[in-house]
Amino acid sequence: MGEVMAFQLILEFAGVGVDEYRAVNESLGIDADRREGWPDGMVAHTGGTTDDGGLVVTEIWATKEAQGAFMDSRLGPALGANQMPSPVRLTWLDLIADVRL
Repeated sequence: MGEVMAFQLILEFAGVGVDEYRAVNESLGIDADRREGWPDGMVAHTGGTTDDGGLVVTEIWATKEAQGAFMDSRLGPALGANQMPSPVRLTWLDLIADVRL
C-alpha cells in the first residue's frame, strides 16, 4: 500500500441544492470565486448537484484533525444555522494519489 498523502472527505446530502450550498458558504465567509475564507488544512474543495436533487461535496484535507477543527469551530455552526440535514453518506478516503491536471 502506498504512503497516505492526504485525506479525502465525501459528503452526500439528499434534498439539498445550490441555494443551500451557497447559504452555508456565505455563513462561513467563503467566496469561491475569490478563493477567500477557506480553512487552514483544506487542500481542495468541490461541490456539485446530483440528478436526484442532492448535493455531493468532496474535500481534500492535509489531516483529519484539520477538518475536525473546521467542523467544530465553523462548519458545524454554519450547517446548523442554515438547518442543513445530516449527510446521508459520509466517506473518508486515505489518498495515495492526488494529481491535478
